[in-house]
Amino acid sequence: MIAPPDATGRADRFLAEAIGSLSRSRVKALIEEGRATRDGAPVADPAEPVRPGAAYRLVEPPPADAAPAPQAIPLAILHEDADLIVLDKPAGLVVHPAPGNPDGTLVNAVLAHAGEELAGIGGEKRPGIVHRLDKDTSGLMVVAKTEFAHQALSAAFAARELDRRYLALVWGVPSPAAGAIEAPIGRHPTDRKRMAVVPRGKPALTRYETLRAFGAGAALLSCRLATGRTHQIRVHLAHIGHPLVGDPVYLRRIPAAAKVLPEAARAALLAFPRQALHAETLGFRHPRTGREMAFRSAPPPDFAALVMILEQSCR
Repeated sequence: MIAPPDATGRADRFLAEAIGSLSRSRVKALIEEGRATRDGAPVADPAEPVRPGAAYRLVEPPPADAAPAPQAIPLAILHEDADLIVLDKPAGLVVHPAPGNPDGTLVNAVLAHAGEELAGIGGEKRPGIVHRLDKDTSGLMVVAKTEFAHQALSAAFAARELDRRYLALVWGVPSPAAGAIEAPIGRHPTDRKRMAVVPRGKPALTRYETLRAFGAGAALLSCRLATGRTHQIRVHLAHIGHPLVGDPVYLRRIPAAAKVLPEAARAALLAFPRQALHAETLGFRHPRTGREMAFRSAPPPDFAALVMILEQSCR
């Protein structure tokens, strides 16, 4: 590519803007690997001033195979194109390999499903995880297949331009019936495996609306995320005294609200083996076409059955 006569600024910034599909950090790394030339000579420094009229060339190597191995795990895909996949994650599926879960994850499944279609994220043939759901949270996720989509969707998440709504079944009934929980979230001061509302945590905002109250013992909420902190909905609802049914981390004792429920409902809620949280809706603007995308997922059978028990017991 030829730098125009009015070109200014750093070489890596010019190349990133001219190419359009690579982030500046990725271009910088490629320059440092010796993969960029100016008039046939290597570009030695990503920060060197761009030279108007010079011919630049950047050669990106083929994406390396990802470290996680592809595994044929069934996926519920709602939409797929060259840039991204929207899928419905089941409860129990870990999103990314980590200590304790080295394989059998969503990433392993996407690697097997997309295969050679993955254009590469950061030079590695892997899916771009833009946001995550906890292992035992079910529902909608968008996964990038290209670095362009990954960068654009990540920026949209950071700018709070995506619509994410969750169904949450909680103990007790919040008052008021609708409102906002704005409280900073960070690591728990004594238990590093938990998050908590802490004075110096990152800003976090969750809006909620009560869809259905089951007496005074439980409620079905719609929660909308304005930020995306770890365990945000779980921490915020526990913070206001209405923890999620079945939450193994933030529900430490049988709540007082259990006492006012009919026996069948109380037993079903106490026996629920995971947090009752489902990512129901997801909306965003497609990073390449600009088209508004909107998806909805019905709650999984275990969640739906629990709501039905409550409806039948609390008439």
